[in-house]
Amino acid sequence: MQNTKPIIGITLGDINGIGPEVVIKALSHSPLVQKFTPVIYGATKVMAYYRKAYNWAIDYFEAPSIRAIHAEKINIISENFDQKITITPGKPTFSAAQHALQALQQGVAALQNKQIAAMVTAPIHKQSMQAHKFEFPGHTEFFQHHFSAKDAIILMVADDLRVGLATGHIPLRMIGQWLTKTRLLNKIDLLHQSLQHDFGIAKPKIAVLGLNPHAGEAGVLGQEEQNIIVPMINVCKEKGMHISGPYAADGFFGHQQHQQFDGVLAMYHDQGLIPFKTLAYGGGVNFTAGLPIVRTSPAHGTAFGLAGKNQAKAQSMCAAMTLALTIVRKRNTLP
Repeated sequence: MQNTKPIIGITLGDINGIGPEVVIKALSHSPLVQKFTPVIYGATKVMAYYRKAYNWAIDYFEAPSIRAIHAEKINIISENFDQKITITPGKPTFSAAQHALQALQQGVAALQNKQIAAMVTAPIHKQSMQAHKFEFPGHTEFFQHHFSAKDAIILMVADDLRVGLATGHIPLRMIGQWLTKTRLLNKIDLLHQSLQHDFGIAKPKIAVLGLNPHAGEAGVLGQEEQNIIVPMINVCKEKGMHISGPYAADGFFGHQQHQQFDGVLAMYHDQGLIPFKTLAYGGGVNFTAGLPIVRTSPAHGTAFGLAGKNQAKAQSMCAAMTLALTIVRKRNTLP
C-alpha cells in the first residue's frame, strides 16, 4: 500500500543534550504520529539508550534505507552511524557533534531527493560542531547554503504569534552596520511571502520594530529609523503591503500590540526572542522561512543542564513537528 501520509525527517541533535529525550517524548504522543510518518536519522544505540534509561514505551522500526520505511511506524535510519558511540548526557563531545552533523547531511540529501516532505531538527551544540568544519552560525545558515537560497529568515512561531528576525546569529555590535534598506526589504518580502504561502494569510498585517530605544525618538536616540527603517516601510506600502512602524519594542509587546498583527519583524535576535519566548510559554517553534523546503525546530537549545534527568518537556518539539506538517499540507494545497 502506498504511503499517503507525509514523511518527515527528524534529527536527534546533540545526543548528549535533551534532543533525543524530547524527540522520544514527542513521538510517544500517538495522535501526532498518526498524522505523518516519522523518519529519525541517527544511531539506534542512542534511541535504545534513552528508552531503556527511562523505561519509555516507544517502538521503532530500523529501516535500511528511506525506501524501506514502514508507513505506520516510527522509523530510524541508522546505516553508517557509529553504533559504538559513547553517550554522556550533559557533556558535549567531539563524537556527539559528528553524529549530529552526519544526521543533518543525511536529512539534507533526503530533502534534496524529495524523499521526505520536511525536516525537524533537534538542537545542536554549535561550538562542538565547529570542530567538524561546520562553518555556519546555526541550522538556518546551513540549510540556506545547501538549498542555494539567496536569503532566509528566522521566523519564530507560537500559534498566532509570528516574529521574524531581520538579523540572526551575528554579534550585537555588527547589527547597525548590517542593516540597510535593501537587506530589510529582502527580509520583509520573505516574511510577507511566508505569511501568505505557508500560513494562508492573503493580506498579512506586519509590524516593524525600531532598532533604537523608543524607536529612535525622532532621531534623538539614533538615525537608523529615519534613514533606513521608515524608507523601507514606505516602499512596502507603495507595493500594497499592510505594514506599520517602526514601533518601540518594549511598549509594543508590553501593550500587547502584537495581537493586532499577523507578523512582526524584529531588528535583532534578542529583541525578538526575549518577548517571543516569554509569550510562547515553552511551546515556540523556529521555522526557516524563505527556503524551497520545510524545516522547523523547537525554540530551545541543547540544555545540557537538564540532559539525562528525564525533566525536559517536549511541548516545543511537538509544536515543531505539528507546524512542519501544517506547512507541508498548506504548500501542497496552494498553486
